[in-house]
Amino acid sequence: MDLAFLIVAFGFGFAASAVRLPPLVGYLAAGFVLHGFGYETTEGIDLVAELGVLLLLFGIGLKLRLRTLGRPVVWAGASIHIVLSTALLGALFLSLGAIGLPLASGLSPARAAVIGFAFSFSSTVFAVKALEERNEAASLQGRISVGILIVQDLFAVAFLTVAVDTRPSIWAVPVVVAVVAARPVYGWLLDRSGHGELLILLGLALAIGIGAESFDQVGLKPDLGALVIGLTLASHRRAPELADTLLGFKDILLIGFFLSIGLDGAPGAAALVIALVALVVLPMKAGGFVWLVSRFRFRARTAWHSSITLATYSEFGLIVAVIAVDQDLIDPRWTSAVAVAAAVSFALAAPLNTARYSIYARWSDRLSGLQRDPIQPDDALIEPLDAQIIVFGMGRVGAGAYDELVVRRAEVVLGVDRRDATVEANAGAGRNIIRGDALDLEFWDRLRLHPGVELVVLAMGDQAANLEAVRRVKNFLPDVRIAAAASYADEVGELEAAGVHVARNLFGEAGQGLADDACDLLERRDTQ
Repeated sequence: MDLAFLIVAFGFGFAASAVRLPPLVGYLAAGFVLHGFGYETTEGIDLVAELGVLLLLFGIGLKLRLRTLGRPVVWAGASIHIVLSTALLGALFLSLGAIGLPLASGLSPARAAVIGFAFSFSSTVFAVKALEERNEAASLQGRISVGILIVQDLFAVAFLTVAVDTRPSIWAVPVVVAVVAARPVYGWLLDRSGHGELLILLGLALAIGIGAESFDQVGLKPDLGALVIGLTLASHRRAPELADTLLGFKDILLIGFFLSIGLDGAPGAAALVIALVALVVLPMKAGGFVWLVSRFRFRARTAWHSSITLATYSEFGLIVAVIAVDQDLIDPRWTSAVAVAAAVSFALAAPLNTARYSIYARWSDRLSGLQRDPIQPDDALIEPLDAQIIVFGMGRVGAGAYDELVVRRAEVVLGVDRRDATVEANAGAGRNIIRGDALDLEFWDRLRLHPGVELVVLAMGDQAANLEAVRRVKNFLPDVRIAAAASYADEVGELEAAGVHVARNLFGEAGQGLADDACDLLERRDTQ
């Protein structure tokens, strides 16, 4: 039966993906539909759900960077937002209860605060996927968003830790110390586990076997153990690889979590009304992030894109709600309300993330009024030196194009990339590069370009970004020639239709080039 549930979940997830919605929406819907046919959650599904949550926390620990969390916009911004959201949403549900709204009536201030707390989180899973799909995880707004999400997750873990009936064993402190002190052993194993199945098994063993199980044995939350074991390895050079390797397993196991929420019961009318109320106030939640990030002297564009990334409710809110129900802090129907609000917020955020560049273009004048001077140094753009050719996106493709253009056209080439690490690496290699974003209107406004700019090369690795950049280039440099890289054959046609003069399918032409060289090799052999 558990396997049949997973097959149904795949079908609903596939359908959601086909209409450009996150698969998580489909998994939750599958649970509701199965419950409607009389099915309930099973021990197997609950186990899969628990393992998914453990790997989620382990992955958060692996990605935790104290340097990022140390920025005031991250730790203070996240803390202020979660406190205000908890207070305001809690007060809202108290007020609605006072006028007789079902499910909210009879709430105590403490219970309302727990509910507000559950709705205060933004989705880590959705945000990370959205950033990765647009290659923005390393951008400034991406780092700010992920940092805020991690601080939110730490608040959730703190709640999970204190919301228990049992007291920790007297062995709790020695066990925690031992788990942390064994970091060199974990690092030694990680260095020698290769890149295949051993690496996967090591991650599972550390997160579940050592972190979660050892904490559970001494009366501590297993979730906290998974997070702590991830934290001990966060600074290891292979921590990002381990996190990426386990990403697919975590996503698969989280299917069980969303299925179990749906199988516990379809939302009734009262839960749907509560979810609707939460969705109505979601824009205010996003607006709070815009205001807060700009207060820390970041540009309006950075604040806007960070807020759109965070404009969802969260799977961690669901986890908090489930724990609160287990501890008899809230009515079980609130879990369905949070689940529906989270699912619909994912569905709304998907097209919003796609359209956020064009929306910002229309609202940039109003949003720029939120900026405070002086702008943070890493968010302020630098005037470039004179250049006649500009390459946007200085990854492997862009850097290769830059080097070839320098050989052919001498020192008139300028590289531009939005990621600090990429800028530093290219500058260290002797390339003329600045940090900037081709999609940023303010970036173009601040540029003082050479009057003889002849060519713009777009190599940003994301089709939506390249297409939007074409429009930016045509607005500010209407006579310049544009070349762009694509990953698929159909994308070449889209770029040419948008006005790109030369577009190349990287993978297709790489295969052709390899075949040409192989044929040349055979011809030389035959002539010998």
